[in-house]
Amino acid sequence: MIRIFSCAFHVILFLSLVFYIRAQDELVYSGPTGGTGAAALSAAEEFRFGVQAYNRFSYNEAIFSFERALSFRPGEPLILDWLGKAYYRSGFEETALRQWRAALDNYGRGTGVGMLLNARIETVANRRILFPVANDGVRYVGSGRYPGRYNDIILYRQPTSVLANNDGSVWIVAYGSNEIVRVDVNGVIRERKRGPLTGFDRPYDLVRGLDGRMYLSEYRGGRVSVLNSNGDWLFYIGSRGLGAGQFVGPQHLAVDEDGYLYVVDYGNARISKFDPDGLFILSFGVRSAVFPGMLSPTGIAAGGGKIYAADSAAKAIYVFDPNGNYLGRLAVNNLTGPESLRFLSDGTLIAADGNRILQIDPDSAIVRELGLAGTERVRITGADMDKNGSIVAADFNASEVSVMTRFDDIASGLFVQIRNVNTDRFPHVTLELTVEDRLRRPIIGLDNNNFLITENGIPVSGQTLVSQGFRYSGADISLLVERSDATSRLRDDLGAASRDIGRALQEMTNSKVVSVISAAAQPRREQHTSSLENAVRGTDNISTPLWRFDLGLRLAATDLLSAAPKRSVVYIGSGSLGDLAFEQYSLSEMASYLANNGIVFNAVIIGSGQVTPAIEYLCRETGGGAMYLYSPQGIGSLIKNIADTPCGLYSFTFDSRQHTDFGRAWLSVEAEVYLQERSGRDNTGYFAPME
Repeated sequence: MIRIFSCAFHVILFLSLVFYIRAQDELVYSGPTGGTGAAALSAAEEFRFGVQAYNRFSYNEAIFSFERALSFRPGEPLILDWLGKAYYRSGFEETALRQWRAALDNYGRGTGVGMLLNARIETVANRRILFPVANDGVRYVGSGRYPGRYNDIILYRQPTSVLANNDGSVWIVAYGSNEIVRVDVNGVIRERKRGPLTGFDRPYDLVRGLDGRMYLSEYRGGRVSVLNSNGDWLFYIGSRGLGAGQFVGPQHLAVDEDGYLYVVDYGNARISKFDPDGLFILSFGVRSAVFPGMLSPTGIAAGGGKIYAADSAAKAIYVFDPNGNYLGRLAVNNLTGPESLRFLSDGTLIAADGNRILQIDPDSAIVRELGLAGTERVRITGADMDKNGSIVAADFNASEVSVMTRFDDIASGLFVQIRNVNTDRFPHVTLELTVEDRLRRPIIGLDNNNFLITENGIPVSGQTLVSQGFRYSGADISLLVERSDATSRLRDDLGAASRDIGRALQEMTNSKVVSVISAAAQPRREQHTSSLENAVRGTDNISTPLWRFDLGLRLAATDLLSAAPKRSVVYIGSGSLGDLAFEQYSLSEMASYLANNGIVFNAVIIGSGQVTPAIEYLCRETGGGAMYLYSPQGIGSLIKNIADTPCGLYSFTFDSRQHTDFGRAWLSVEAEVYLQERSGRDNTGYFAPME
């Protein structure tokens, strides 16, 4: 009896142990990727490793971990989503889209996360170029306004002109209230400038010179005020009168490629030209044997070696050379009363014509109506395109500035991506995100009021905007030096390029060379801290016809992933990229790797080489440029332009209120961004440090 009881006890004990082990196997861990058991535990561990690697910008390591996590949890949408993010940051957009589409199938298109993922897929799939201009047939519609009145408070009166700034704000020339005001993207007035002690006298137009100074015409004052880059008054150009260098009612202004200033002298029906410091040179536009004379000169623009002057009475745009010689009439039909003219970045003109905003191609004379800024009673006297791609138009009659945005951009919203979450000081969390439009153009000028960060839908505690990438004053660069047979004979040119780059960086704040990459058969990092010139010049035995542009560019870009908000790979070489240029990584993959990580590609061409189509493509897709070493303006300007690159990176801190489960819990975080009629959203998650 005792033996039977003892056997039964052992059987029960054995079965209990089996059930206990099975229960523990099922309950051991249920992580963010779902599921139970050993496979779920392994998937969760690999997923954690992947997220941590992603936040360290180690995207190859993240891909490896996410792939392993999928081997334990095939088809898990959260893992697929993050795998797609890692591929996207690595430049493999087609692969990223495949992962995201697979995740979408498992999430379901009707779910909240599914709809957000579907929007991301559509944005990436439809994107083609980085910095669009108004040339693709899309109309601009009203998206906001900067009113001149708030209830009974007059903010400014009768705007006549606008001038876009690099930080997304715009200067508004307020004719009626004798001032210029700087307004941010949210319509908040940040500065007022009223000139010297005697004040401005009916200011009319404002333009920026090549050195950053600004020129402001004063209609009733009969003069042009010269301002510094902050809008503070410096001195006058000209005076009221009929003589050379004098004005009667100066209106619109323009600055050409050489820095010369052109002033439309409305009362004298002519155009006067001055050097940057105000020395009078000549006047033109009056009646002559070959030119009928201007009746009512209004807008003016200078570019491409030509001067374009509008005449509202003649309903025409005339063309002159910089010496004032009449070249002909821009064949534009159906103008009703053209006023301001400004050049866009693609070389076309934006013109204000009554209540219409027009785009005019000066080469073909093709005119496209971008949009209408209200009814026929509206009078647009000045229009410009701001740094976010919206048209800002000064409505004199309504005493406000209208903001017009591409219809497709309003419909598609903002493209928001949470790029990095740092939890080293948890519960104090640092979050970085980028804000772009659907065509990858950075959205700049936002402040803390444009963002809402939440955890599980609840606003976080202590949301603080700690940095705005567009305000960063410097730049980090990585030099990619071609080590081909061609450049082996041009080592003196390589040395000259390094000296010019070094001098430019010394004149810039917060700027440095992060790395020097020798693009040989096996690219390598050069020691450059002791002598940048020696690192760039290289040695006699490093050059090879089998040099690898793609591997070198990949290495140079990787060194910049955690660098300053504004960063650039600067290629120095012959321009001919060699037979193995894209042996491992394609041209489009390299362009995506740079653009998706906010890295600009610039090129310095040495010797007698050419700017090849591949170099042009990389520059165009990332917002960079190419320049010959011995260009008259010097390559220093190319380097300094990196610091002016638009940057849509924003960094926040907040205090998390979520329970960490000793660092095992998946903590969700969401970011929403609002700008006038547009908005965008992204969500992600993170792990707190293990306890």
